[in-house]
Amino acid sequence: MDPMFLYVVIGVAGIICLSIFFHFVPFFLWLSAHVSGVHISLIQLFLMRIRNVPPNIIIPSLIEAHKAGLDNVTRDNLEAHYMTGGHVERVVHALVSASKANIDLSFEKATAIDLAGRNVFEAVQTSVNPKVIDTPPVAAVAKNGIQLIAKARVTVRANIQQLVGGAGEDTILARVGEGIVSSIGSAETHEEVLENPDSISKLVLRKGLDAGTAFEILSIDIADIDVGKNIGATLQIDQANADKNIAQAKAEERRAMAVALEQENKAKAQEARAQVILAEAEVPKALAQALRDGNMGFMDYYKLQQVKADTVMRDNIGKLNLDNVKEIVTPKED
Repeated sequence: MDPMFLYVVIGVAGIICLSIFFHFVPFFLWLSAHVSGVHISLIQLFLMRIRNVPPNIIIPSLIEAHKAGLDNVTRDNLEAHYMTGGHVERVVHALVSASKANIDLSFEKATAIDLAGRNVFEAVQTSVNPKVIDTPPVAAVAKNGIQLIAKARVTVRANIQQLVGGAGEDTILARVGEGIVSSIGSAETHEEVLENPDSISKLVLRKGLDAGTAFEILSIDIADIDVGKNIGATLQIDQANADKNIAQAKAEERRAMAVALEQENKAKAQEARAQVILAEAEVPKALAQALRDGNMGFMDYYKLQQVKADTVMRDNIGKLNLDNVKEIVTPKED
């Protein structure tokens, strides 16, 4: 076998072995830790690889905590937090920031906040540097019916002790909006609110809107107020239209009842005429029966017929037009 080829094979095998060794035993991380004053053995680094814990996350975090003087942060704590799904680097950054800002934040509290799904490092920054939240436009109506549209800026600071289980920004915005509506709604006129917009801020702050939330409200400033619609006039117009429709419906109901009553009266009149006709139809039968029984003579019947004919003639004369009557009574001039 060629010696040169053998040397190449040995060199490649050595490189592969060194790569595997440095992968499972991060020598340079171990060296960086010892230089920084963090005492950890190569065996522990190897075991971290076996436990699927990345040393390139744990070791830099340990070095950062050691340099910041956080003695309560240990390798076991960081590994346990990583294996439970936490953000190790974010927690260490938060602890260092809290320590520099004299904020009381323990490792257990920080990991609990992180596991709760909140950004603990951002919370510490918000606690040191308050955050400004702009509310969406909030529409409210004063007692005189004029609508006002207000925008507010809420300055909040994170409350570290209530981050776990405390309400978030959405609750703050909802409560501030409710307070603005209540404040404007209690004003007699919209001019009062426009003249003193700080009255809204004072009233809202007195309500203690940050109770049970993860924030502490420092100030509420009204950024802008616009005059909207005349809601009172619109409601009055709508009420007037509703009253008119009700009145029209009642009038239509009365008209329908009158038409129904008229139809009923016509039906009763027709029924009465029918009864009269039926009664008149019985008269000839009664006359014939009277003639047969001898209760009535021929001359009596003849006189009765004359009376009927005279009555018919009088009815016909009464139905004549007045002009026709004049034409009959007054002769025409030649």
